[in-house]
Amino acid sequence: MHIAEGFLPPAHAAGWAALALPFVAVGLGSIKRILRQHPERKPLLGVAGAYAFVLSALKLPSVTGSSSHPTGVGIGALLVGPAAMSVLGMVVLLFQALLLAHGGLSTLGANVISMAVVGPGVAFAVFRLLRSWSFPTAVFLSAALGNLATYLTTATQLALAFPDPHSGWIGAFAKFAGIYALTQVPLAVGEGVLSVLMVNVLLAHNAPQLRGLSEGGKLA
Repeated sequence: MHIAEGFLPPAHAAGWAALALPFVAVGLGSIKRILRQHPERKPLLGVAGAYAFVLSALKLPSVTGSSSHPTGVGIGALLVGPAAMSVLGMVVLLFQALLLAHGGLSTLGANVISMAVVGPGVAFAVFRLLRSWSFPTAVFLSAALGNLATYLTTATQLALAFPDPHSGWIGAFAKFAGIYALTQVPLAVGEGVLSVLMVNVLLAHNAPQLRGLSEGGKLA
């Protein structure tokens, strides 16, 4: 995620922005329902957004035109649901583009799809599939695989925009994904471990608030 300002061709940037809009619209509806039905969960929205902002601001140089870093969206998907994270992720990306020159406005749609839609969606699905098997493992894999899914999406976006002259977008994807793997695999493992620790802290101090989340991951 965090493809730099002006890096994508205008048609690609516009296409990803158009694709992101329906997800953001659904996310706004999800947040409205959470606030209307469970106003006491408003702090969870703040925690999810702040956590994603801090972790995803810790960038490391990676493929030209992009960066590698934790995403922080996995925990948010478990706390408030993947739909709400599409909006929170968009806000995080917007502030980072404006305040930190991290990402860009023209590439906001592409970055929203990778970090605020695909990443949380994969994290939430993995957790729901595995939570009855092993809770710590489910949290770890949801955060780690959500992180990797984000970067595979970014690699796809870059490959579609800049296909290899000989092998097309598939060859370009292999190149981008291979370079990302050098930094992103250890970062995904680290984010998975950190997420387990973070969830344990939240459950230790806010277990009643986390039980029975109607639009989140039902952590407890």
